Amino acid sequence: MPLSEFELIQRFFANSGMHRADVKLGVGDDCAVLNVPTGKELVVSIDTLVEGVHFLNDSDPKLLGHKSLAVNLSDLAAMGAEPAWATLALTLPSVDEKWLAAFCQGFSCLAATHNVQLIGGDTTRGPLNISIQAHGFVDAGAALRRDGAQLGDLIYVTGTLGDAGLALQGAGHANLSAFLQSRLDSPMPRLAEGQALVGLAHAAIDISDGLISDLGHICDASGVGATLHVEDLPCSQDVRTYIKANDDWSLPLSAGDDYELCITVPPERQREVEQLAMGFECGLTKIGCIESDSGIRCLAANGRQLKQLSPGYEHFSSEG
Repeated sequence: MPLSEFELIQRFFANSGMHRADVKLGVGDDCAVLNVPTGKELVVSIDTLVEGVHFLNDSDPKLLGHKSLAVNLSDLAAMGAEPAWATLALTLPSVDEKWLAAFCQGFSCLAATHNVQLIGGDTTRGPLNISIQAHGFVDAGAALRRDGAQLGDLIYVTGTLGDAGLALQGAGHANLSAFLQSRLDSPMPRLAEGQALVGLAHAAIDISDGLISDLGHICDASGVGATLHVEDLPCSQDVRTYIKANDDWSLPLSAGDDYELCITVPPERQREVEQLAMGFECGLTKIGCIESDSGIRCLAANGRQLKQLSPGYEHFSSEG
């Protein structure tokens, strides 16, 4: 006999393994009851992953459980927040207990790593969709925002760019490297890095839709522009090989699913930030600067400005 909605919740979600002291009432009631620590502000983000848009119907459910939470934690990382709670709304075409067990394993493993407790949500029947809302804390008034970039700021990014985009291009190929596949399927939210940069960075955003697109959000919100030096973009050897073979910088500039951080830093804090970044396992690379002229200019090593660059992924564009 198929599980009822309440049996499904009880079996797979009621005991997710993480129990925080600030959760007075979690999964199993109409609402969760939560305590926000004194002196903290609550930071909230929500993302939806849709089958056929964000993942294929044969995607590994364990990796999907990880990624669905990771993309939300990446938003918290961009605000410099400490993660705390998550809610999950899961739309399923049917109850597949093996799929659910694997999905919950991937979700719960990443949640435990970052001390995140699942506190509620919803399940319903329909095409496979995964919506997660993540909650975190920042000191009052300390959240990193998009609208704080200032003229002269230096632009930095964590990690490497374009790996997930290259993995998407090679999806299904037997020779796709494990590194590229993991960058697409198992992004690691840069939470420690985001928290360490609070008080040092003027502005921040996570790179989910492509560097140009997401840096563009910072520029628009801050009323500034930017110049990037493409030769300084941090790229893996796989992406470097692609660029050299195709004379194409679109992967590190426009491909989505990187889930790295892009930050702007006042030049007087450069030494402090770069010294701090020596402890970042993922690295931190200076790629450009904030300027007064609107728009984003991408310069090659010889000073030539690259043209006709894709702005990044947009759900409702004609190309989406």
